[in-house]
Amino acid sequence: MKKITAMVALLFCVSLGFAQKEKVRNGKFKALKGITAYNLTFTYDNVEIPKFDSEKEFLDEKVKEKEEDEAGAGIAWKEEWFSNRPNHFEPKFIESFNKRFDDNLVTVKKEAPERKYTINVAITMMYDGYNVGVWRKDAKLESTITVFETNNPSNILLEVDYSKVKGRGAMGYDFTSAHRVTEAYAKLAKEFAKKIRKRAF
Repeated sequence: MKKITAMVALLFCVSLGFAQKEKVRNGKFKALKGITAYNLTFTYDNVEIPKFDSEKEFLDEKVKEKEEDEAGAGIAWKEEWFSNRPNHFEPKFIESFNKRFDDNLVTVKKEAPERKYTINVAITMMYDGYNVGVWRKDAKLESTITVFETNNPSNILLEVDYSKVKGRGAMGYDFTSAHRVTEAYAKLAKEFAKKIRKRAF
């Protein structure tokens, strides 16, 4: 029995080691108490890509590889890399966040500058992972989420860093990078919304 208990404790500690990490840099979640509607923005300034010096270097290499395989494939892939953000990743964040609150207690919405407060999701690192059947790696995100007064951005209520946010499809059926990254956005929104529920309501 002692051996089983020790093993369970070890597995629990290991799982925590691989879980997403959260670090409040400025402000506090309690400062969001009573706020029910947010404008939502996303930024992608200087996104880091593991094993590359810059996002541009990563894109240039990928485009070159795909163009060598098929003319036009690299350009199409690059266009999709950017279009996935407004077409798939960001809508998934919105959906995942909003469904954490019953009866629309708290909502986020893009392009809603009339709302008094804004949440900006700055993606600082993106890894799209891979899935080739027996070999796979989850997508990963790092992000700084900042909440501020829309008409006075210097009035920051909260600034929090997230790292090791992983994304994968159910049962491992995530053979496209877009699917994996989309799930990482959903996970990021889920964790942020859960903390607001816990600390601000």
